[in-house]
Amino acid sequence: MGGALTDAGLPRLPSRVFAALVVDEDGKMTAAELATTLAVSPAAVSGAVNFLGQIGFLHRERERGSRKDVYVVDDDAWLGAMMRKDQTYAPLMAALDNALEGLGEKDPAAHRLWLMREFLAFVDAEMDGLAERWQLRRRELEEDVPHDTPGSFDVAH
Repeated sequence: MGGALTDAGLPRLPSRVFAALVVDEDGKMTAAELATTLAVSPAAVSGAVNFLGQIGFLHRERERGSRKDVYVVDDDAWLGAMMRKDQTYAPLMAALDNALEGLGEKDPAAHRLWLMREFLAFVDAEMDGLAERWQLRRRELEEDVPHDTPGSFDVAH
């Protein structure tokens, strides 16, 4: 999984950290546990978890009764990351708007920039509906999961 994420464009170590958390039994690990699991330095883990936190793939919690931070991946980490529209689409659209203001209608780049901006506006508008449809689909999927035996659901389902 880490390799697939790296191939998709995520940096290598954040990809490995995310994969380790996803397959961990409770989806929670300390920096020391991640460093040991991945055979990397704690400093490398720090950079990776900061990156993953910025893109919404994990969050940090304080371990009860301890001063240790625990990094947690949510079941719906992909949805959370994709719904960070204010951090993803808004800055890009603002930059495109700014670039378009500096160009004339006849400028060859204007059409290209306008089309990029319109695409991002379209995706931004569609994300809420996509999230709603996913929530409905997820409820359907969860209803099909046998809840009496942990880990007994059909992965190919």
